[in-house]
Amino acid sequence: MTLVFAGVLATAAATGVLPREESAGAAAEGAGGDRAAVRRVAAAAIADGKSGTEAAEEFVSRSGDRWSAVYDKREYAAFERSLDGAYTGVGLSAGRSGADGVRVTRVQDGGPADRAGLRVGDRIVAVDGREVDGLSVSEVVSLLRGDGEPGTPVELRVGRGRDVWDETLRRARLETDPVTVRRLDGGAVLIKVTAFTTGSGARVRDAVRAAPAGAGVLLDLRGNAGGLVSEAAVAASAFLDGGLVATYDVEGEQRAVYAEGGGDTGRPLVALVDGGTMSAAELLTGALQDRGRAVTVGSRTFGKGSVQMPSELPDGSVAELTVGHYRTPEGHAVDGRGITPDVVAADRAEERARTVLSGLGGGS
Repeated sequence: MTLVFAGVLATAAATGVLPREESAGAAAEGAGGDRAAVRRVAAAAIADGKSGTEAAEEFVSRSGDRWSAVYDKREYAAFERSLDGAYTGVGLSAGRSGADGVRVTRVQDGGPADRAGLRVGDRIVAVDGREVDGLSVSEVVSLLRGDGEPGTPVELRVGRGRDVWDETLRRARLETDPVTVRRLDGGAVLIKVTAFTTGSGARVRDAVRAAPAGAGVLLDLRGNAGGLVSEAAVAASAFLDGGLVATYDVEGEQRAVYAEGGGDTGRPLVALVDGGTMSAAELLTGALQDRGRAVTVGSRTFGKGSVQMPSELPDGSVAELTVGHYRTPEGHAVDGRGITPDVVAADRAEERARTVLSGLGGGS
């Protein structure tokens, strides 16, 4: 059973940024009193002729943990398939941030949400007539995802400033390109990573190796909701010569994530982050910042640093319950706090990041 850093972007299945974040190691067998309890609750419900999934959802709802979630068998299968970067949804990512409610954090170019004119920062007020205020992120995800069939409609009530309107979108089969690379004026290389899906870490590493000697790298992690922690560790390996990426605990048992050796430790590097930088992307940011490998620029990251572990229930559904938290190499907690960049730049952050990179001798 794999360890999962499940994130707010369980919206992935509906939206394209992938929520599941697993470590390279296996989880401890039998860990988690709550995990055993939710299995018992589901089994008892099934024995009474009721829905085990619904009973598990009620159990999770009562726990008050906004990161725990329950997926039926079909949902979880789609959830896992989405790790390869293909999904059925409307092409947006969303996150919850305090009193701001659920907001759009990313819109995929050419997707249904993009064609309808939705923007980053828009509020999601309701999905198919159900208000999302008070719902867990996983519940919002489930509403957005629907039956997962391309062409099916989903009606969103969207807010922007004082305006509120209804928008009907049709789900589509979409693919993501999580890593894009382009040269900047002055010779620097911009590597944009929107999600840590399968193979994305190697693509970052290959892009760094292919960059001209001495050229700086601007690593853009804005709006990156996370993904596979193992891929974030590979990405870290592009810039580090081994060593610690993060530590985490599974109900008191301490574990660690390490980078591979052989990374480029001399190339000037700036990491660009914002409030949409989450989970595995925060793990990478924290490693580069704490180990003095990169200057971080932008605004404070989201603050998702809890560890979830999946538990299969008797009816085939899966409950993911929080069992621990991760920390940066210097021991800083991320969950609920986020990471404050070295250079805070709420406006014109990319321009500021290019200036910083130029000052490091990496071009701009």
